[in-house]
Amino acid sequence: MPDTAVTRGAHHIGLTVPNLAETRAFFVDTLGFEQLGEIPDYPAVFLSDGSTMITLWQAVDPKTAVPFDRKNVIGLHHFALKVDDQKTLTDIHAKLELTENVDVEFSPEPLMGGPTNHMMCTIPGGIRMEIVAPAN
Repeated sequence: MPDTAVTRGAHHIGLTVPNLAETRAFFVDTLGFEQLGEIPDYPAVFLSDGSTMITLWQAVDPKTAVPFDRKNVIGLHHFALKVDDQKTLTDIHAKLELTENVDVEFSPEPLMGGPTNHMMCTIPGGIRMEIVAPAN
C-alpha cells in the first residue's frame, strides 16, 4: 500500500456517555482497559488497551441528552476494537452476553463472508461497539 496518507491511525476515540462511572467500569472490568488518567471537574476519564485510547466524557444532563442513533444522526455509527483471534472473540462474546447494560446485536460471524469474524453490541450508554478478530 502506498504511503500517501498523512495520518497514522487513531490517537483516541472520544465518547460522551450518560453515566461515566458505569461506562468506565465496563471498559476496565469487562474489557480489561487501564485507566490512564482523569479530569474529575470536567468530568472525563482516559482509558487504554495498550493500543487504543478511549476518552469518556460525562454528559452534562443525561436526562435531556439525545441518545445515540446510528441511522439518523450525523457522526459516529459505531467504533470497532480488534482482538487477537477467534477464541478471544468467542470468549468476550460469552462475557458480554452476561454483562449488565450490554446488548449483543449479533454473535460472532464472518465479516462480509470472509475469514475475518466480528460481532456487534451496544455498551453501557447506548453506543455501538464492534469487535473484530482478524483471520489467522
